[in-house]
Amino acid sequence: MDRLKKFLRQHALIVGLVAVAIPLMAHLWLQYQSLRELEETQPAARRAYMRWYLSDVLKKVVAIYEQKAEETLAVPHTAFRHQYPNPDFDYHSAMDAGQISNHFQKHPFKGARLFFTGIISGPKSPNIAIVKFYDPISCSFYYKVNRQEFNAAHAAAANWIALTLVEATPKTIRLTVDERDSKNRIIVKPIVDEKSQVVGVAGMFLNERVFINDYLAPAIRETLPKTFPEDYQDALVTVLDLSHDKKVVFANQPFEGQKYDVGWPIPFIFTDWYLGMRMLHMTEEQWSRRSFITNLSFSILTALVLIGGIVLALRAASRAMRLSQMKADFVSNVSHELRTPLASIRVFGEFLKLGRVKEPGKIREYGEYIETESRRLTQLINNILDFSKIESGQKTYHFEQTDVEHVVTDTLKTFEVVLEQNGFTVNLEKPAAPLPQVVIDSEAIAQAFINLLDNAVKYSGDAKEVDVALGQQNNFVTVSVKDRGVGIANEEREKVFEKFYRVGNCLVHDVKGSGLGLSIVKHIVEAHRGKITLESEPGRGSAFTIHLPIDNGAQATPEKKSNEQMIGRELGMSGETGH
Repeated sequence: MDRLKKFLRQHALIVGLVAVAIPLMAHLWLQYQSLRELEETQPAARRAYMRWYLSDVLKKVVAIYEQKAEETLAVPHTAFRHQYPNPDFDYHSAMDAGQISNHFQKHPFKGARLFFTGIISGPKSPNIAIVKFYDPISCSFYYKVNRQEFNAAHAAAANWIALTLVEATPKTIRLTVDERDSKNRIIVKPIVDEKSQVVGVAGMFLNERVFINDYLAPAIRETLPKTFPEDYQDALVTVLDLSHDKKVVFANQPFEGQKYDVGWPIPFIFTDWYLGMRMLHMTEEQWSRRSFITNLSFSILTALVLIGGIVLALRAASRAMRLSQMKADFVSNVSHELRTPLASIRVFGEFLKLGRVKEPGKIREYGEYIETESRRLTQLINNILDFSKIESGQKTYHFEQTDVEHVVTDTLKTFEVVLEQNGFTVNLEKPAAPLPQVVIDSEAIAQAFINLLDNAVKYSGDAKEVDVALGQQNNFVTVSVKDRGVGIANEEREKVFEKFYRVGNCLVHDVKGSGLGLSIVKHIVEAHRGKITLESEPGRGSAFTIHLPIDNGAQATPEKKSNEQMIGRELGMSGETGH
């Protein structure tokens, strides 16, 4: 159980990602299957939707057309004065032309090019059907019809006029359509009196272009964008004349190739016409495929964004946990680092206070120990204070032209006692020619150099030798500190400059430290517009090199880092510093 908990803590990011990825992948697979099924059924559903649209448009258009025709043909029955049988039948007074003309003028119908009314003549055999034609343009019965119009009107009115002979009462009073002659399409309405008996008929010849231009085309233009908001501009709607080899009577836009994909017959009137529809640039299968790819891509993108967000959240949580652990280790290590020199100072101070040490050599030795431990304590406190200033954005530097060699040699002298006590030998390598001047904060560079020396001492192991080299590379003066200790693995070379970070090598597990030294070194060097590099090989030691830009006459300006800048840079990984 403990191993499992440890594994979960160490691999929290991977475990969390797997826990999220498995159900998410399952969801994506189900989504894919659903989209595939939708892709297969969508073309049929799309065609059914298109057929519904065509039928709905036709239903509304024909309903309006039929209603207006009904109103126009509803001639008052009082305009038909004939009573059957009537031996005194008068041919000219059988219908009230004035009343009929007045009705047609009050109820115009733009879709009609010619009106007519009909009635049966007297009782003598043979009975004669009298049909009068009315011109809506001249508003008069003076219109000379051709034979085709004459025959079409009589044929259309015949059935209803015949009912006047038998004084029959029809079951329904409705409009009828006669399309036997496609050039003379007629709508007829029976005229009934108060006894519901047919006393005559009224009819009209239809204008095909008016039906298309004034009724059908406007309805399509209005409803198409509402019904197909995404691709209405790609929709082709056509009216075909099936009686003339599918001749195109109407098209809402120019086209080539196929005339329609789905269609619906026109009811009531123009029944030999066919309203068709298709998409110009893609079939329903292609449209369905595009929809499938779009939806699947969106689902995958959403999943990736979700996984990315979860990864970032888990990474942040893991980083916070590691940083919290590092801070806990930091407090523990610092407590130890503070107690150790304090304990030594206290012990040696008590010896001197009680007078137990009489020999001058021992007194000097104890004094050197107290001084060394005090310096060690001062260095640790300085690191903590500097780190606090860096974090709060209050760290400042005082730059001046300085010889780096003097800074290094002076620092080695102050660190000499610590080195001797730990049995270390320092090899200082200087260039033959004097190094160029640099603009630096001497105390800050000295502190960085001490931190590198302290790291070398801590991690050298049994190899009690440290190499310090001064040199020049291009436009930089370099200060290098090399040990012959445990070294640093490749994957940890960048992390050692992060605050609180300490390498996980088992060889350095017991080495105490605050984990701030190298983080402070990096900040100091970067504040000088320089850089620090690391060369290391596990088991063969590490070499840290400070690169400081050479002064070419320009004075560097103090750099004050803000708290947000430091946090943003130093929390780039997951915790920070220490070798």
